[in-house]
Amino acid sequence: TGKCFYTFRGHSAEIVCLSFNPQSTLLATGSMDTTAKLWDVETGEEVATLNGHSAEIIALSFNTTGDRIITGSFDHTVAVWDVGTGREQNLLIKMPANNNATGKHELRRSVPCLCVQLWDAVTGTHIATLAAHSKEVLDVCFDYAGQRIATASADGSARVYNAGTKQCIATLEGHEDEISKVS
Repeated sequence: TGKCFYTFRGHSAEIVCLSFNPQSTLLATGSMDTTAKLWDVETGEEVATLNGHSAEIIALSFNTTGDRIITGSFDHTVAVWDVGTGREQNLLIKMPANNNATGKHELRRSVPCLCVQLWDAVTGTHIATLAAHSKEVLDVCFDYAGQRIATASADGSARVYNAGTKQCIATLEGHEDEISKVS
């Protein structure tokens, strides 16, 4: 029908990233105001404000169970938050990041970078480097099962990796210019 159910208001600056939890009951928004907010999709009400970053939040993602959310900020930190309490659970390795998380792993992309770093989101341990692009990696994500990783690059290609073996299983080519987002 095209009917708008809710307009979520509460950030004091632009919203630059958002994500639904796996159950599609919550929407998370990350903002230039240095906060992330959790919203109830059924009521339109704000559930929590995640405070702790000192610069803009540029990336966020729920884990596969929806009980944690990971945020990446221009303050060079990546934080893991408890969705139920809205409290920070873990501050991961400091470095510029674009990230995406499953229940166990986290992806981190430094800017600019031709590769993607795979980290354990609980321990902060580096697991692997995924390198194959000839220009900057612009976006990265896990599939919903956490079995595959997709990357998008300024080189005009996207790549799909097996998350277990860390091997590239597909190279998607055909765009004439950069691919800025992948999902």
